[in-house]
Amino acid sequence: MGYKAETVVKKRILIVDDDVEYASHLRDYLSSNEYDVEVETETSTALSRIRDEKPDLILIEVDLRGESGLTICKLSRKDFSGGIVLMSHRTDELDQVLGLDMGADDYVARKTSPRLILARCQAILRRADRATMAELTHSDDRLEFGDLVIDNTMREAWLDRNPIDLTSAEFDLLWLLSSHAGEVLTREQIFSQLRGIEYDGQDRSVDVRVSRIRPKVGDDPIHPRRIKTVRSKGYLFVGDVKH
Repeated sequence: MGYKAETVVKKRILIVDDDVEYASHLRDYLSSNEYDVEVETETSTALSRIRDEKPDLILIEVDLRGESGLTICKLSRKDFSGGIVLMSHRTDELDQVLGLDMGADDYVARKTSPRLILARCQAILRRADRATMAELTHSDDRLEFGDLVIDNTMREAWLDRNPIDLTSAEFDLLWLLSSHAGEVLTREQIFSQLRGIEYDGQDRSVDVRVSRIRPKVGDDPIHPRRIKTVRSKGYLFVGDVKH
């Protein structure tokens, strides 16, 4: 009697891009690296596909004809918790900050090689897998700081008993900082833990997410007392804030 081979379920990636040639080339490259990849060239149906198919990760071109890729990113975040990578010819810091502010996990230049895009996707998917494993192995992960409660099992947080609206990436960062309350975490440590890549000294995604998280947890964005910026080092989550 032979052994039954174990079925490996491939991670699913949806590329939203109306440049058929580029999208097909990227699809073929990602598919050759053991991903189940599909392409959506019509912006009018992209959101419905994301909602119905729930891929593990979406690659969205920002400069689409019709609906903006930024709009698709923002609207999809209403009921999609998977990874989102934005692609664009525009690569200045303001564009990247705007993209991350819309709920993206990463922002890459259109000229980025498929190999590097693959690495970025793998880092996001690994982070999601680690979060899932944390839920399975740490069923009692719950932190309470006065009226702020953070539950890693449910991946939810509450302020004064009201649920906090956090993206998946924002929750990951909040949990990392809060689970190291009283300890300064450098950007290098944060990038290593959350994204599995080295900090290049230029990426401002962590700073953007911290600025978004602060008001959500009741912190003062101008003079923060809960999540402090430690100049030239990183961030400090203060567990015993005095109101």
